[in-house]
Amino acid sequence: MSPFGLIETFGLLLFAHMLADYPLQGEFLAKAKNRFAPVPGVPWYQAMAAHSVIHGGMVGLVTGSLWLGLAETVIHAMIDDLKCGNRISYNQDQTLHLLCKLFWLGLMAAGVGGWGAL
Repeated sequence: MSPFGLIETFGLLLFAHMLADYPLQGEFLAKAKNRFAPVPGVPWYQAMAAHSVIHGGMVGLVTGSLWLGLAETVIHAMIDDLKCGNRISYNQDQTLHLLCKLFWLGLMAAGVGGWGAL
């Protein structure tokens, strides 16, 4: 479990998201993760996995929960794939990522499933 309160944890989750989605993603991952317009010679799924694991790692570090980190990894990849396929807009993508962070906080607040444990 995060050593911080819920408000502080939310702030850290937002900060970690911005860090992971912008400077830690960079132009290469932003382009290479798109299976609909792949970068030649780069398996899109490896780039998507790398980007999503960065996000999941951030959530895991902030919350202290491996399970929330794993959930973030999977859901982040799904959301980004929808955006890459033009099924959702950039703003919808960012809104869904924000809603995920709120959902993780709700699970932590409810103490559901022992999220702080491995």
